[in-house]
Amino acid sequence: MNQFSIALAGKGGVGKTTLCGMLVRYLVGKGKKPVLAVDADPNSNLNEVLGLTISTTLGRAREEMKKGQVPSGMTKDVFIEMKMEEAIAEADGYDLVVMGQPEGSGCYCAANSLLSRFLEKLTENYSFLVMDNEAGMEHISRLTTKNVDVLLIVSDPSRRAIQAAGRIGRLAKELNIGAAKTYLVVNQVKGPLSEAALSVIREEGLTLIGTVPEDPLIYDYDFAGRPTLTLPEESPAVKAAFAIFDGIVPA
Repeated sequence: MNQFSIALAGKGGVGKTTLCGMLVRYLVGKGKKPVLAVDADPNSNLNEVLGLTISTTLGRAREEMKKGQVPSGMTKDVFIEMKMEEAIAEADGYDLVVMGQPEGSGCYCAANSLLSRFLEKLTENYSFLVMDNEAGMEHISRLTTKNVDVLLIVSDPSRRAIQAAGRIGRLAKELNIGAAKTYLVVNQVKGPLSEAALSVIREEGLTLIGTVPEDPLIYDYDFAGRPTLTLPEESPAVKAAFAIFDGIVPA
């Protein structure tokens, strides 16, 4: 199965996970199914954006394996595969798997190696892969071996956030994740970007693909505990995000 992968990265507070949820909604709505959403941010909350309940994470499987909590008579391979199946939250048109918190001290090489193998096996069943990453993107470098078709770096309009986006772009090259295309999305904007912001974007060597306006509805949904996946289609943020996705997702 030919797969198209999109990874999102950005520093905390820029709305990256909300945009990731919108991307999952966009893909499912366009019939680009099945979709696998991977929450690789230690501050895992993509499930809340999507309105899904998570029973376990792959991080817990790593911990259990490292601590020798594999049941007697069960191989580590079978144990990891079983835990991966438990960690998949199924929804209409897409599934979600959560990587979980960072590991504790000690070597997790064996567990990470097994997870990498089974994660690759899992992703082969999906047409589209969407991965929500922390700014450091360690999971892209360690737990996936496939190249990324599109890396979306999310920023807000502030100078510091755009500079952080530039560092993420450079880190992606250093990690050699093989991103075919890398774009900047500036989120939470109030009107057109200032010339000062555009200047910083140029200085950082980033390619701006679009902006998403600040939308009070997103904050309302967040405080009410409502999944932002269910934002109305007339939401300015949804409209702007979908227009951006039109430009990166193959027809």
